[in-house]
Amino acid sequence: MARLRKFTAYRNIERPYTRISKYKKLSYIKGRPHLTITRFEHGDPRGKFEKTLFLIAKKDVQIRHNALESARQTSNRVLEAIGKNSYFLRIRKYPFHILRENPLATGAGADRMSTGMKLAFGKPISMAARVFTGDIIMEACVDKKDVATAKKALKRASSKLPCHCVITEK
Repeated sequence: MARLRKFTAYRNIERPYTRISKYKKLSYIKGRPHLTITRFEHGDPRGKFEKTLFLIAKKDVQIRHNALESARQTSNRVLEAIGKNSYFLRIRKYPFHILRENPLATGAGADRMSTGMKLAFGKPISMAARVFTGDIIMEACVDKKDVATAKKALKRASSKLPCHCVITEK
């Protein structure tokens, strides 16, 4: 069964920025992997809320799209307890960066699959959002009475991400 490669190989921002362009000559990668994030906003977007909480990255890092989706699901599950129209949750980062892998096989029969480092550009395997220190990853808008629940939701979301985060309130 095919598995995802450990993300420690891609976590640091040290590769060239790769993306798909609407102009063919500016698009250096053929094809794009499927994005697992289904929705970027939850709750009531037009609601007037008293408090806004932010999940802020403390380190430059790349966050894979399935980690953002997992953070979204856990935080939304906690916030749904206060009511569908009592909060607004938004993911502020979009995974544009395309991660590539040059599959190298080892062991018996490896010579039939790989070309070594010739043509080593790699095939697209996943997508990631580039997050820099101080960038807002997620935001949650709630009323004053629900601030503790929103902090709990963002804390759970931060445990799904590959970087240390801080929660601030506005």
